[in-house]
Amino acid sequence: MLLDLNAREMERRAAAIELPHLAVIGGRLVASLSGATFDNISPRNGHILNHTAASGKEDVDLAVSAARRAFEDGRWRAMAPADRKKILHRLADLMERHADELAILESLDTGKPIRDAINVDIPLSIQSARWYAEALDKVYGEVGPTPPDRLSFAVHEPLGVIGAVVPWNFPLHMAMWKVAPALAMGNSVVLKPAEQSPMTALRLGALALEAGLPDGVLNVVPGLGETAGQAIGRHMDVDMIAFTGSGAVGRRLMIYSGESNLKRVSLELGGKSPQIVFADCPDFEAAAQAAFWGVFYNQGEVCTAASRLLVHRSVKDKLLSRVLEIAKDVSAGDPLDPATRFGAMVSEGQMNTVLRYIDMARADGGRLVLGGHRANRETGGFYIAPTIFDDIANTSRLAREEVFGPVLGVITFDSAEEVLAMANDTDYGLAAGIWTSDLNLAHRAAQKLRAGLVWVNGWDTCDITMPFGGFKQSGFGRDRSLHAMHKYADLKSISITLR
Repeated sequence: MLLDLNAREMERRAAAIELPHLAVIGGRLVASLSGATFDNISPRNGHILNHTAASGKEDVDLAVSAARRAFEDGRWRAMAPADRKKILHRLADLMERHADELAILESLDTGKPIRDAINVDIPLSIQSARWYAEALDKVYGEVGPTPPDRLSFAVHEPLGVIGAVVPWNFPLHMAMWKVAPALAMGNSVVLKPAEQSPMTALRLGALALEAGLPDGVLNVVPGLGETAGQAIGRHMDVDMIAFTGSGAVGRRLMIYSGESNLKRVSLELGGKSPQIVFADCPDFEAAAQAAFWGVFYNQGEVCTAASRLLVHRSVKDKLLSRVLEIAKDVSAGDPLDPATRFGAMVSEGQMNTVLRYIDMARADGGRLVLGGHRANRETGGFYIAPTIFDDIANTSRLAREEVFGPVLGVITFDSAEEVLAMANDTDYGLAAGIWTSDLNLAHRAAQKLRAGLVWVNGWDTCDITMPFGGFKQSGFGRDRSLHAMHKYADLKSISITLR
């Protein structure tokens, strides 16, 4: 078992892995046409892992052309559903067989603890492949009510070429949220991983070929957002962009769509999620654990991070005290050490961004009660200690802007009306949580909260069977569930006159 290794053994295991660095285009592993590469830097120590192909516009053109040919000649979309299902299951089998390798690549690239990569990220990525393999022959059309001389029915047809642009916080997991349903519907895909974390996407592309996915159906183009990402967004032969990432990039992709072929756009853009703890919280220990790990899991680099903890005044001190006790056992450590529960920030740039927000929170009068500094500087890696500010204002930048790092802001409230207004007083609307024993209050609050995901007496408690996405500036379109498959399809109505 991978997690039975110690830190030194894990490092030796990582050193033995051949690190992916080539694009996957038209069934081949290739360098960029220009020969350009970019440095892939590991956040655990700041060292260069490898030099990855830097795909440019011309590489994206090749990938889109390969995807279009594969779509038009029907090598995938016209394949019998049972056969497509077998291939996606073979891909899941191969991912399972290479799970340890994928987990190490993910940890090296992102700085996430290897225990989370092996226990969470990779299993959920495999689950997506299997779930959509099973779902692909369960998307039905419908027959309309017609007179006897006519038959009218509607069918779901794949859109064509899907551009999937995915983030660096859960690279393979987020990729599979888009790749699996898009492929299940019969589309071809051009996948651009974030430049900070390209390796598992590149390995996925190679495994898909090994599984028997026809050439050109899944292409992977690593590269910078302003080059490869923009080329996909502006491409006249891409039918849809499915994106998870920042609001700034999401806005640019909508502009690219309007300036090109009006390609469809699906955006998941993050949030500033409130976790609300009422005085009648049924399980304070569970709430304290959720308050801590809701924001500090994956170093806070989570779009649904519970970065605002709104606590009733009567229980605030009790809850915060327990959260600080939990924090005593958690500190930033080497992501490759199986004992580590809290790893490194993905990049030096992201680390510096979070440190600036910590300085802003201090300047705005927040009371620092935990952390607030860079950690493990001697390693050369990008570490920040878990950080908590108490008594922040809901109007402060810490409460309103997405930090995407391990910083929690604690806000006190006195009434349900007050806290629901504060919870909704944000540009975002991705997730929210409620802790209460009052079923009526839970229902009323869930109805009033402007968020795409609402969890009661738990945090992040739904799974692939339920749609994932947000309101307001958290974006639109849904990942997960059968709704994701419909996103990658057109609905066509057909009427036949009977004679």
